[in-house]
Amino acid sequence: MAKSSSLNVRVVEGRALPAKDVSGSSDPYCIVKVDDEVVARTATVWRSLSPFWGEEYTVHLPLDFHHLAFYVLDEDTVGHDDVIGKISLSREAIAADPRGIDSWINLSRVDPDAEVQGEICLTVRMVEDARGCCLHCHVLKARDLAPRDISGTSDPFARVFWGSQSLETSTIKKTRFPHWDEVLELREMPGAPSSLRVELWDWDMVGKNDFLGMVEFPPKVLQQNPPNGWFRLLPFPRAEEDSGGNLGALRLKVRLVEDRVLPSKYYQPLVQLLMESVLGLPEEDDASPLAVLELTSGDCRQDLATKLVKLFLGQGLAGPFLDYLTRREVARTTDPNTLFRSNSLASKSMEQFMKLVGMPYLHEVLKPMVNRVFEEKKYMELDPCKMDLGRTRRISFKGTPSEEHVREASLGLLTGYLGPIVDAIVGSVGRCPPALRLAFKRLRLRVEERFPQAEHKDVKYLAISGFLFLRFFAPAILTPKLFDLREQHADPQTSRSLLLLAKAVQSIGNLGQQLGQGKELWMAPLHPFLLQSISRVRDFLDQLVDVDGEEEAGGPARALVPSSVTVREGYLLKRKEEPASLATRFAFKKRYFWLSGETLSYSKSPECQIRSSTPVSYIRAVERVDEGAFQLPHVMQVVTQDDTGTLHTTYLQCKNVNELNQWLSALRKASAPNPDKLASCHPGAFRSARWTCCLQADRSAAGCSRTHFAVTLGDWSDPLDPDAETQMVYRQLLLGRDQLRMKFLEDSNMDSSPEADSGEGSSTTEGACPDALARQREAAAHLLEVLADLDRAHEEFQQQEQGRVAPRPLRP
Repeated sequence: MAKSSSLNVRVVEGRALPAKDVSGSSDPYCIVKVDDEVVARTATVWRSLSPFWGEEYTVHLPLDFHHLAFYVLDEDTVGHDDVIGKISLSREAIAADPRGIDSWINLSRVDPDAEVQGEICLTVRMVEDARGCCLHCHVLKARDLAPRDISGTSDPFARVFWGSQSLETSTIKKTRFPHWDEVLELREMPGAPSSLRVELWDWDMVGKNDFLGMVEFPPKVLQQNPPNGWFRLLPFPRAEEDSGGNLGALRLKVRLVEDRVLPSKYYQPLVQLLMESVLGLPEEDDASPLAVLELTSGDCRQDLATKLVKLFLGQGLAGPFLDYLTRREVARTTDPNTLFRSNSLASKSMEQFMKLVGMPYLHEVLKPMVNRVFEEKKYMELDPCKMDLGRTRRISFKGTPSEEHVREASLGLLTGYLGPIVDAIVGSVGRCPPALRLAFKRLRLRVEERFPQAEHKDVKYLAISGFLFLRFFAPAILTPKLFDLREQHADPQTSRSLLLLAKAVQSIGNLGQQLGQGKELWMAPLHPFLLQSISRVRDFLDQLVDVDGEEEAGGPARALVPSSVTVREGYLLKRKEEPASLATRFAFKKRYFWLSGETLSYSKSPECQIRSSTPVSYIRAVERVDEGAFQLPHVMQVVTQDDTGTLHTTYLQCKNVNELNQWLSALRKASAPNPDKLASCHPGAFRSARWTCCLQADRSAAGCSRTHFAVTLGDWSDPLDPDAETQMVYRQLLLGRDQLRMKFLEDSNMDSSPEADSGEGSSTTEGACPDALARQREAAAHLLEVLADLDRAHEEFQQQEQGRVAPRPLRP
């Protein structure tokens, strides 16, 4: 039975941040760390004390992570970035509420003594001799210590306290992975039993030593179960300092999802029920798993929709699944103006389906024009309340500055951008994924059947454009960073331009039905262009659904992206295998890399036909490299093993921390099925006849740091995992189990009672056809039986696990 853990993190916005620049503002960004490893960095929001990021991450983690931290910094062009503050959340605090955390949290000051990380390996023995009790503390080594020196390393030593006695180890210079292998002996002194405390310090020649962390063991643990193994370093106990909001606050959404995933065979009955439900009559279906999920998915509808879409994609039934939800949604809609406007399971499922299947299509259509808007940085404004007439001189040097000049120039620029955007969209029929076109074809058919009247002739267009334009194209134009169209957020001026373009695309998607209404009458100069585009959009939507076929091409799949398709590509700096007497910076050469599910390959340029390739199946570890190894930031290593069993290490440098995290995640996910992955590796490099990390002289020495294969970032190209997806569906169905039992099975008992014969039936089944009601009761009983079987399987596996793993004291 596998265990899974993931964090859903959304860095929404900040407020009341302190000004760090002489201009009276700041350029804030946020770094997200899990157990002191950077997993994400938001884009920088320029010149703002109330930044909006809206960035969302899914981080897949090992089950034993301890805390999540958010650091807010002010980016500086010259010198080091200024630290504004931090927020630290323990695993227990996040898991306390199943719905997670969604609130404003004040930033706290960053205390260097509290910024500890890493682990220490100890063996403690209590020895009785003629002189009394003696404690032998064997200090073996430590790993991943915090860098305290400017070189990116530390000079660590250990100090051991037992009662009134203390002893120190030797100091190991310039390493975060010290090896001491020293035994310190301390004699028991008269009095009450004492705790054992081991502190790590960074030795400094000038000034005071820097604290690196500590572990402490109470007397009871020393007597009954003496420590032996690796222990996480902790800061000194102290009350959490609240800045009282003086450093500002962040609005965060954090939810921890942990579960145990059973072997596939246990999920087959539930998967079979799900697949059968989409082939039935949805309008009469109230007892199928999907009907229950519609009622119970309120708080996590988006996550559930993503899992369901992936599950049905893996079975080759995503089209029937979406059609099932569409028919149910259409059947209960009386006003066509409200069709698919709510965040129902049907709407969210179609929205997630577009992202999962259509993201490459979106990039192909919009990326060129989005890049052009960012690069040209033109000033555009139609709202007279927001116009900056001081910019008129940049547009025209003739005449008196006026709103009319700005409006005419802005109108020309907007239509100059909108024209190519509309051209790209209406000309993209052949590039739209066939599965997406088939889904829209079924959607249009169901809407036409429900609203055949002539006055509703536009509803069949609006149903499709409401998804494609309002939920896909327009949001991507408004916030391109969130759709991976850009690496950075737009500056305020470009952001306003994107907002105007997104509003225009949204109006086109609405087929001009709301033009001239509402508060934004200042958009009127753009209306002629929008009205001219509407007929072209109708033709585009007609062509889009003109597609043959009833099932997705390729049928059932195990991945959203075939293994031969490139999932990540770009320039990286590659270190030569054995650079001979070259300076470090000259040992790295620029190469263009491609990663697919089968190979990692590179060449001198994207156009070069000669490539060097390594099978992904050879990869044994993908890890970060300490900055001190080559005096370069953002370096990673890919450790491979060839057919002869020989290990090879390739060092690659990325241009920033986000690119590093994305490559690490992509490589780890691509190589996830590989056997014999390394449990440890060296985060340094073997240079000058020793490892730069742990200073060992043996090149074949075992790695000094743990590997992190379990830490990956979720994205649209993640491999399908039907067992994990079905497990989430099962958990969600449990929330509706009691409601299902009351609605159908208890109604059945009432119908067989004397009161039922007198005509007093249940309100929940009133007016239902007896045959249909009997089928629904049978389906409800079957679903409840399947859920009960899964309950029993989970209990059995949990009991087996508890019996196999002997209880042991928690690590301090």
